[in-house]
Amino acid sequence: MLRVAICFCLIAGLTVPLGAGVERMSPSVLTVILDFKGPFSQASLMEMKRESGLVLQSSGVRLDWRMLGEDPYASYGDLVVMTFRGACKYEPTVPGETDDELGPLAMTHSVNGEIQPFGEVNCDRVVNSARNAMLGADYARADLLIGRALGRVVTHELVHMITGSAEHGPDGVEKPSLSGRQLIGGELPLSGFDIDRLKQKLQWR
Repeated sequence: MLRVAICFCLIAGLTVPLGAGVERMSPSVLTVILDFKGPFSQASLMEMKRESGLVLQSSGVRLDWRMLGEDPYASYGDLVVMTFRGACKYEPTVPGETDDELGPLAMTHSVNGEIQPFGEVNCDRVVNSARNAMLGADYARADLLIGRALGRVVTHELVHMITGSAEHGPDGVEKPSLSGRQLIGGELPLSGFDIDRLKQKLQWR
């Protein structure tokens, strides 16, 4: 289940230097800094980026992806940081292994009720949820489906960060919870409600 987790703590230790003179890009461009704490698949990473960009396209938001530490002297306008914990790649289950799908797949941090530009993805739970929903031919494109699932989970959290709201949409990728099949199945767009509030937010930037 996807939900916004409230974190009443200061987030420290993020070494993403911001220049004194920030070069502003178009308000619709959001730079996403990726911080992987465990192994990940390049194929899944590419699909995650593609899926997130595709879903957000209808809102006018464009994503600029960067790896943490990729360019320590770069300065950005609108910036968020996504941290990925666990193994962000497909691995077959081991007989007798218990899959952990309890708890949130991802979270967006909040301090004193205000949404912060920091999110976390629990890759182990995302992979388990996606893997348990796979059938037959799905296993031949497992890396792509894991990337699709990660893209939808990341997009869900990005909507919270861009809108500055913990509110969920009535349907689509911003629903309060998504099944494994919804994570890897056919198109899962933004709802009209979410598109409208994203566009409204961008207008006032």
